[in-house]
Amino acid sequence: MKNLTYRISLLILGLLATVFVANAQEIRGVVSDANGEPLIGVSVFVDGTTLGVSTGVDGDYVINIPDAKGKTLVFSMIGMATKEVVIGNNTTINVVLAEDSNFLDETVVIGYATVKRRDLMGSVTSVGNEALVQVPVASVGEALTGKMAGVQVTTTEGDPDAEIKIRVRGGGSITQDASPLYIVDGFPVESISDIPASDIQSIDVLKDAFSTAIYGSRGANGVVLVTTKSGAAGKISVSYNAYWGQKKMANADAIETGSSYDFVRNQYELAVLRDEVEDRFVSNFGVFEDMDLYKNVDKNDWVKKVFGNVGTTFNQNISVSGSGDKVKWTASYAHVGDKAIMMGSDYKRDNLNFKTQYKPIKQITVDINARYSRTEVMGAGANSMNDGGSTSSNGRLKHAVQYTPFPITGVATDSDLAEDYGDNAPPLLSVSDNDNKRIRKNWTLNGSVTWHIIKNLNLKVEGGIDDYSQEDNRFYGLTTYYVGNTATIKGQPATQYKNVFRTKYRTTNTINYNFGEVFTNDKHKLDILLGQEYILTKSNTLSSTIEGLPTFFDSQMAWNFMASGTPVASNNFYNPNDQLLSFFGRAN
Repeated sequence: MKNLTYRISLLILGLLATVFVANAQEIRGVVSDANGEPLIGVSVFVDGTTLGVSTGVDGDYVINIPDAKGKTLVFSMIGMATKEVVIGNNTTINVVLAEDSNFLDETVVIGYATVKRRDLMGSVTSVGNEALVQVPVASVGEALTGKMAGVQVTTTEGDPDAEIKIRVRGGGSITQDASPLYIVDGFPVESISDIPASDIQSIDVLKDAFSTAIYGSRGANGVVLVTTKSGAAGKISVSYNAYWGQKKMANADAIETGSSYDFVRNQYELAVLRDEVEDRFVSNFGVFEDMDLYKNVDKNDWVKKVFGNVGTTFNQNISVSGSGDKVKWTASYAHVGDKAIMMGSDYKRDNLNFKTQYKPIKQITVDINARYSRTEVMGAGANSMNDGGSTSSNGRLKHAVQYTPFPITGVATDSDLAEDYGDNAPPLLSVSDNDNKRIRKNWTLNGSVTWHIIKNLNLKVEGGIDDYSQEDNRFYGLTTYYVGNTATIKGQPATQYKNVFRTKYRTTNTINYNFGEVFTNDKHKLDILLGQEYILTKSNTLSSTIEGLPTFFDSQMAWNFMASGTPVASNNFYNPNDQLLSFFGRAN
């Protein structure tokens, strides 16, 4: 009877599979351009679904579509106009894609100049403002994730102000920095994290040697060119955008902490391995025979206490723009307020931006751009490597999972291994004892004058200043690795103060000529650029370490009353001036 039922089930499944295959219609064809050349890599997919294929080296494709009649095939490729075809009863669909004139006429920044995409010779990837503002994140670097081919974006760790690593075409190095060169409105900067996405017009990434060659060795890891918004022609317009959201720890239920009994059992096994049963186990948990008593002991959910906050995000920006007969201008303000899910972590940033273009006469164009940003970050992040010790490498999440689920007295004081020091502190205390406050300020002023000498011949003179400072206050409480092992005065809280100052001065002169008047047909084009640039960077770092603070001090008290401790180190280091003088040229 069982065999008969099994055979009938197989028969039914076979009939269903046959019906399904019969309903699946095979569609094949070739995709080519207006000249009849096959197009490789064209996306062919069913509209409204994830079913799709790509064309091969001969431009051909084959796709099986269930219930194909009435559905629509979409043919899409960068640089070509998207085309939709209703399948109907067709089994062969050949498609000719036309060039996307709007895409090819887009202006792309390539370094000291702009060109139309149709005239572009190097490898450049671009993303516009519309794509950036769709993602509600604090950093524009995060908004780039998944937006550019060949550009990898990663976050280093859980710090509220963690570095966003951008790598072009997978570049990497164990000992050297593989970060690309960041250029904002022509000015080299260290990072683009403090620029709000709402102020950015476009981001262009130069990826190959041809595109980056004009920047010399600085562009070896790629170049990220950021262009901020300019004033638009028309009457005065006001734009306001705001959003608010909540966040919580993802997949929190997947992190299951052990019971009180499991913890005690693990401690017994560890004590046996270390041959310290009497000293390490019995004195804290009792004899082995009484271990079953811990099965009824309630546990603390340290993961929920440390990472259980309901985080909130509030972003807002307002911009005002206008124009007259000879001037265009725009001004904007943006605010980001981010309260993280981890206790004690906050992020706030305020940005001001002003940009104007003035044409006093037909041959002269004056551009001025001013930006200011202030960022305040609270919290040391989720990685206890910031604890000031090289052997303390346990993250806050791991610590919250491993720490004792019920109160035990005296554990933190009798740890004899350096790597165990931070693990024996209650997770909430460990977080508050590793506190950090950073205040970063940056203002930039750029100006340029362009002289249109004759038709297609332009001389541009630029100048600017970039001023950067970051105040970093670090607190080490009693449970930190630094206080227990590294400090000169051990066993008492310590604090470190560091202020970094950096000022850049830049002057650039370029002249370019477009031979559009020389070549009378569209088959030949030539644009020549010659330029000179000088960048001077001055920087110094002021640092101080205070130890021996009163044991009841928390981070705020330590930062406000540093005089209560003992100075053990103080330094004001001036870096040698960094000067860059370059001459460059390009024929395109």
